[in-house]
Amino acid sequence: MMHLFLNCLAASAGSGLTYVRNVVPHLARRPELRATLALSPQLRKELGNAPNISFIEAEIPVGAAGRFCWEQTSLPRMIRSSGADVLLSAGNFALWRSPVPQILLSGNSLYTSVDFYSDLRARRAYRIWLDTRVRGFFARRSVCWADCTVAPSKAFADTLRLWTNGKVVSIYHGFDPTIFFRDHNPLPPEIQDKIDSGKDALRLIFVSHYNYYRNFETLLRAIPYIRERMGGRDVRLFLTCKLSSDEHSGTHHTEAAAELIQRLGIADQIVELGAVPYHLLHHLYRACHVYVTPAYAETFAHPLVEAMASGLPIVASDLPVHREVCGAAALYFPCFSPADLASQVAAIANAQELGREMANSGQKRSLDFSWARHVQELLTISREMTN
Repeated sequence: MMHLFLNCLAASAGSGLTYVRNVVPHLARRPELRATLALSPQLRKELGNAPNISFIEAEIPVGAAGRFCWEQTSLPRMIRSSGADVLLSAGNFALWRSPVPQILLSGNSLYTSVDFYSDLRARRAYRIWLDTRVRGFFARRSVCWADCTVAPSKAFADTLRLWTNGKVVSIYHGFDPTIFFRDHNPLPPEIQDKIDSGKDALRLIFVSHYNYYRNFETLLRAIPYIRERMGGRDVRLFLTCKLSSDEHSGTHHTEAAAELIQRLGIADQIVELGAVPYHLLHHLYRACHVYVTPAYAETFAHPLVEAMASGLPIVASDLPVHREVCGAAALYFPCFSPADLASQVAAIANAQELGREMANSGQKRSLDFSWARHVQELLTISREMTN
């Protein structure tokens, strides 16, 4: 019986949480497999129990250097004590001297993004710039330390190979429609009321917490252009975050984005929903007409697959990853061009047949992503390492 040790301690938000929440149930369905997960106490509460999975709860230090040092000294003891055969490091950092063969799951494109470093300098966010450089150093070395590195897309795998000269393979992240669409409970009234307020508007949706690389400002600047190209039709952009400084927490400051909304006079068109529970997100997608993402750095982007499965056409920044994931389900625009973004949104809104064709293409494309297949491919690599 194979025994995997998963280091999930860095899974605290966004794609990291999505990954763990979806992979663990598939591990639990494999009685021929044992798994030990190192994770935070907060995440442990979400995952329930399974006879073949055990958990080690731990709190890690804040900051790249502190986390790196803690993992390098503490994790080897945990792995040896567990009796695991293979280590899966799921937080971009690998162990320097792993006691067992190691698979690194790498999923952060910011370390290699010229645009991100330029953006941070323009914002004078020097602390984040330095922290990202430090993390990038460890992440680059980690690819070399791991026996194999797994990237969630072919485009990002290519980037990692050029950056490190390490062994990198691509395994798509998955999507489970049964889990995603299973909750039929309605949205909370405060969210549903906000959606209903724009029932006659062109409804756009962007699912993301606020982060500089998500490029919110280009999307906000596109709103007046969209209204112009739509002949003045009302537009609503639904965000799953809050840009008000008194409600947002995090290292990426929202004040500039909030001020931009006021300066453009689009406050009535921007609907800040805040975080929507994952199990209810499908209601939000299906209440909208077009999914938009202006991100200038990405490795996979789970919301794209969720949007395609929900029947939404997509307008996405022209990144190799976005083209790889979406194909014909999206129209693309240069990352920092609000006018081109607006033109692509209008092209869909003004041509219903085009929107239907893109939606059909997206629903078919979403079937190509499977968490069961993802887990199976990881297990195949793990068995090859231990034979």
